[in-house]
Amino acid sequence: MIATTESSVKERYAAASQAVEADLCCPVDYDPKYLKVIPDEVIERDYGCGDPSQYVLPGETVLDLGSGTGKICFIASQVVGAEGKVIGVDMTDDMLEVARRYAPEVAKNIGYGNVEFRKGRIQDLGLDLELLDSELAQAPIKNVEDYLAAESLSNKLRKEQPLIETESVDVVVSNCVLNLVEADQKKQLFEEIFRVLKVGGRAVISDIVSDEPIPQHLADDADLWSGCISGSYSEIDFLKAFEDVGFYGVELLKFESEPWQTHEGIEFRSVTVQAFKGKEGACLDRNQAVVYKGPFKSVLDDDGHRLDRGVRTAVCEKTYEIYKKAPYAEFFEHIDPLTEVPVAEAPAFDCNRNVARQPSETKGAEYRETITDCGPNCC
Repeated sequence: MIATTESSVKERYAAASQAVEADLCCPVDYDPKYLKVIPDEVIERDYGCGDPSQYVLPGETVLDLGSGTGKICFIASQVVGAEGKVIGVDMTDDMLEVARRYAPEVAKNIGYGNVEFRKGRIQDLGLDLELLDSELAQAPIKNVEDYLAAESLSNKLRKEQPLIETESVDVVVSNCVLNLVEADQKKQLFEEIFRVLKVGGRAVISDIVSDEPIPQHLADDADLWSGCISGSYSEIDFLKAFEDVGFYGVELLKFESEPWQTHEGIEFRSVTVQAFKGKEGACLDRNQAVVYKGPFKSVLDDDGHRLDRGVRTAVCEKTYEIYKKAPYAEFFEHIDPLTEVPVAEAPAFDCNRNVARQPSETKGAEYRETITDCGPNCC
């Protein structure tokens, strides 16, 4: 099943790099100003269901998983600018050939070159397939011993010359490709996305999801799998896959109300999800509090913190800092203690508890000041 699925995907996308296959993509409105400098062949033979490139920022290092003929990479290269960098990873030689052929032309059109394309499997971002292929050309596999040696070589290359280094990327994007990975390798795929991101980095993924579980007979259909159908996550499981490997702040940036396709009553639609890396580390109590501003009466975050509207809620320093950033910042007010608690003196914070933080804690029990003139910042 695994070999049939992967070979089916490679064959179909190799063919789609040579002739347009309309069934492989959803209608997507890309910003026309970025398409002007991209050759028609790249645009016509690149397939997707969303535009994650619109969420990248100037100066960032971007990794595009399943980059195909390079459209998203070439768009992102213009957004990140000359100070940024874009890396495309794909396993299909025909797709890579088109992308690499046109990369110099795009670089000339925009005035700089900041895109490169690498051959690899997106669920194994450590292994550079072109390096491996070069090594195996010198020592072809002829027997079991050679096969075992090739496995050892692969592990060595992952460690010493990784395709994508650990914590080297600001944002990972992908456009309708994660669903093509075999079911038993999808967890590894998300672990790899998490690995290559810097602390504070994020993933922005456009993909196809189903509104119901996919029955086995559809999952076994190689054509439906290569057509971005049978390998789709369900709507709920797709979000959970980010949470399970350690992402936080998981949110739906886009959810298409109309399905792209329907099979046996199951709807398949495009979504774009954003998720952040960076909540690792110790939980320390530095007498900080946050106030959830609403609009809901209360919310529950990914770590089980219940935040009631208008209530000063005790949180650890790590959560306090996370809530200052996207996607949380607009929903919270932050209250620092009157006297800062040094990190070295801060006790551990039990994130399993949900408690209000009394004003006397942040001000100090002995605080008895009377101030009638608060200066130019008063109302």
